[in-house]
Amino acid sequence: MRVELNNTARKQYRRLNEPHRGRIAEALDLLENEPPEGDIKKLQGRDGYRVIVGDYRILFDIDTGNNRIDVFKIASRGQVYKKGK
Repeated sequence: MRVELNNTARKQYRRLNEPHRGRIAEALDLLENEPPEGDIKKLQGRDGYRVIVGDYRILFDIDTGNNRIDVFKIASRGQVYKKGK
């Protein structure tokens, strides 16, 4: 599968410091496998999935029709589930 970051996720990724960015990049590479690998769980109360990378969460949707994973948020666990940003 192809992993694509939306503009928000891309901005959040660029703001991470280098050690966290490297770990997130490794997790994104694992999502490209068929089936995606990692600590993946379905979100409760809304559409999408999440994968845990240390204290960070990657939120994404799986678009099977286009064989694509759309990442829509990358943030610390305290901030990722809040509405808005």
